[in-house]
Amino acid sequence: MKTEFFKLKRGTVVTVIGGSGFLGHYVVRELAKTGVTIKLVSRDPDKASALRVCGAVGQIGFVKADVAKISQLEKAIKGSDAVINLVGILYSKGKHNFHNMHVTAADNIAKLCQSNQVKRLVHVSALGVERSCQNSQYAKTKLAGEKAILQHFNKATILRPSVIFGAEDNFTNLFNWMAKISPALPLIGSGRTKFQPVFVGDVAKAVVQCLQEDPNLVCSKTLELGGPTVYTFKEIIEIILKVGHRRRLLLPIPMFLAKIKAFFLELMPNPIMTRDQIELLKYDNIVFGKNGLTTLGITPTHMESILETYI
Repeated sequence: MKTEFFKLKRGTVVTVIGGSGFLGHYVVRELAKTGVTIKLVSRDPDKASALRVCGAVGQIGFVKADVAKISQLEKAIKGSDAVINLVGILYSKGKHNFHNMHVTAADNIAKLCQSNQVKRLVHVSALGVERSCQNSQYAKTKLAGEKAILQHFNKATILRPSVIFGAEDNFTNLFNWMAKISPALPLIGSGRTKFQPVFVGDVAKAVVQCLQEDPNLVCSKTLELGGPTVYTFKEIIEIILKVGHRRRLLLPIPMFLAKIKAFFLELMPNPIMTRDQIELLKYDNIVFGKNGLTTLGITPTHMESILETYI
């Protein structure tokens, strides 16, 4: 099937699945600027109720659905011109496990996009999943989700962002919180793992840009998204401390000890660290090749300039 040029305009219907999350809030705000009609799909739409004021009256609608159940997704996707899949979790819990959220959901979404003749599908995955999929269930299922998307909707765009930072993130804010209550911070694996943190606002712009970009540039493509600078884990912690005007002892912790600690943290209702996340820290999380933001004409934002606004 030939992919045509596609423009976002008033009357266009875009469905955002997983729109109540951190990235989802920014994507919906970015989309609202274009005047399109937005259907925000989430298992808990109330978390995104504040987004109603981001658009005109009636521009943003809310749909409650379990993404692992194709029957609940069908109504949301029917009539859509474009679909964005932002569904992702950091730890498994009950039926909201990695396989259901990353694989089954992606499979359902791609099938429905194909059968409903959706023009564009953008699927947000994660950077480095092909390197860490052997030992991490998060990475393994993220990669399987990408394959499911392309199997049923081969003109989709896959975006793989590095760790995303912003005022509401679960990364920089976690370590800033730890710095407030603890005299020391852990450097798992001595803090040598490399990251290329990318600003949530830049990722949101990339998602929306992919919906209307030249199909030869984005359709059936996988774009890796990273910030302008590569840092080690230790350097990121040091920057958070510097911006927050704090001095803390940095304690190197071997991976096996970190896993033992994570085992007990997993007993918490919302664990701040899991053994699977420790596995991910064994692999560098950086862009190899051309940065997808550059491909899309987006200038990556420096982390320090944003951290200063909320740390």
